Amino acid sequence: MPLALLALAVGAFGIGTTEFVIMGLLPDVATDLHISIPTAGHLVSAYALGVVIGAPLLAALTARMPRRTVLMALMGLFVAGNALSALAPGYDSLLAARFLSGLPHGAFFGVGAVVATNMVTPERKARSVSLMFLGLTVANIAGVPVATLMGQHLGWRATFLGVSAIGVAAIASLALLIPRARTDAPSVGLRGELSALNSLPVWLALGTTVTGFGALFAAYSYVTPMLTDAAGYADSSVTLLLALFGVGATVGNLVGGRLADHAMRRTLFGGLLSLTAVLLLFPLLMSTPLTAALAVILLGTAAFITGSPLQLMVMEKASAAPSLASSANQAAFNLANAGGAWIGGLALAADFGVTSPAVAGAGLAVLGLAVASTAYLVDRHRATPSAGLAERVVASHVPEQPGALQH
Repeated sequence: MPLALLALAVGAFGIGTTEFVIMGLLPDVATDLHISIPTAGHLVSAYALGVVIGAPLLAALTARMPRRTVLMALMGLFVAGNALSALAPGYDSLLAARFLSGLPHGAFFGVGAVVATNMVTPERKARSVSLMFLGLTVANIAGVPVATLMGQHLGWRATFLGVSAIGVAAIASLALLIPRARTDAPSVGLRGELSALNSLPVWLALGTTVTGFGALFAAYSYVTPMLTDAAGYADSSVTLLLALFGVGATVGNLVGGRLADHAMRRTLFGGLLSLTAVLLLFPLLMSTPLTAALAVILLGTAAFITGSPLQLMVMEKASAAPSLASSANQAAFNLANAGGAWIGGLALAADFGVTSPAVAGAGLAVLGLAVASTAYLVDRHRATPSAGLAERVVASHVPEQPGALQH
């Protein structure tokens, strides 16, 4: 694998850290800015909104630019957003800065995935994407806990300055490690990128992302009360257990990338089936501390097995102009975050039990399987007439063998 993938992973590490660290800093931010914790929670939503809007918008606006330049510009915007977060004088300005920080997230992963696959041979494409995503999963193991501790001891503003420094390191890595010749501007332009979205297979792939990863977030959004109320863990143990989720996600990401290079669709179906099984077992696994820790690891592993196949499937369905579709898939991941959390919350509000969001997530995983199956059937239907036509054309040009009619 080319060393240039390390530069993409550094950027992904910074993005993953800033996305998730705010959740652990909400009490500190709320106290400092004299707002309630629910109001501070809007900072999470502002970032997610920035991702959903910025992913397709920035990918479209930069369609004619060299991709290496685009990646560096996106990380520059990321640095600016986090620096402004650190310097924000009040809640409103911090809300705007968090929105700005989220804008480059989806486009960076979307364009980065295209660059990663262009730097390797076809049989290593999924692994190249998984290595870029490795920065995101490792952020949950190391970046978020360290940044949270920094915020608790040095103030939450120091955390965002630290994340800005990671962004500067990512820009330097992109400039030094990614070869300019391998990331020239795409020839299709904005019109070509937009036309790639006018495709049913692309939208089915995006729908699989929303439903499949929505299953993860339906459970993960409420994993803390599951661990404390059902499994009996103390609040102080939750941070370590969430790091175990990052370990599982890292393993699943690497395994999924390797398997998808051999059989992308089977890896996707296997991951969704595994995720369904894990979520259905959650009420049982959350009954003891040991099995609850195992459940958290298995959740991360099963969910992130599907990460690389989902990204690669969207890119292949929009192969002529993959940048915008790839970035749109990142917006789909964040829609899955919001939608999954909402559906899990409905199950919790209905008094179905503290582990009921996981069962609701299993339903979403089954829906993801249904969407993926529909995509498979559409592909089969589109391929069959073409294959039949090709056979007829070939047959019409093959001279009839003497004596063929007698046999």
